[in-house]
Amino acid sequence: MKKLESLFKKLENKIEYSTVLNPEVSKGSVGWHIEHILLTTSLIIGAIEKSNPLDYKSKFNFVKMCVFTLNKIPRGKVQAPNSVRPVENFSEADIKNNFKTCCNLIDKLPSLKENNFFVHPFFGHLNLKSSVKFLEIHTKHHLNIIEDILKAKNGELQ
Repeated sequence: MKKLESLFKKLENKIEYSTVLNPEVSKGSVGWHIEHILLTTSLIIGAIEKSNPLDYKSKFNFVKMCVFTLNKIPRGKVQAPNSVRPVENFSEADIKNNFKTCCNLIDKLPSLKENNFFVHPFFGHLNLKSSVKFLEIHTKHHLNIIEDILKAKNGELQ
C-alpha cells in the first residue's frame, strides 16, 4: 500500500496543473488523467469491498503476466471504459474532493481479505494484492503521461 500512497502524493502535486493540455501527448488534459485515475481507483476498491472472497478464482492470464512483470501498461493500446471516463465539466475543486474520497478508500484496503477481488476486463479476477499492484501500475502509467504533457507543454512547470 505504501507504493500506492506514494504515487497518490505525487498525483496530488499535479492537481494544480489540471487545465494543462497538450494534444501532441494526449487528448486528455492533466485533470482528465487525474480524474481517470480517481474514478478507476474508486471503482476497483468499491468492487473489491463488495466482493465475496469465496468467489475468487485464480486463473493464468498471459496479458496480465506481461503487464505485471514489466510493471508497465503500453501507451495507446487500450481506451478507458466509459465507466472510468471523466465527465467533460469537472473543476479543480471536483478533483480535490474526489482525491480525498479516493485516499479514504485506499486507507480501507488493509482491512480487506486476501481474496477480496475485482474482475478486470482483460486480466480476469484480481485478488487484493494483484488489485493493488494493478492500481500502482495504472497510476504510474497516467502519472507518466501527465509528466509528458507538462514537459512538452512548458518545461518550467516541472
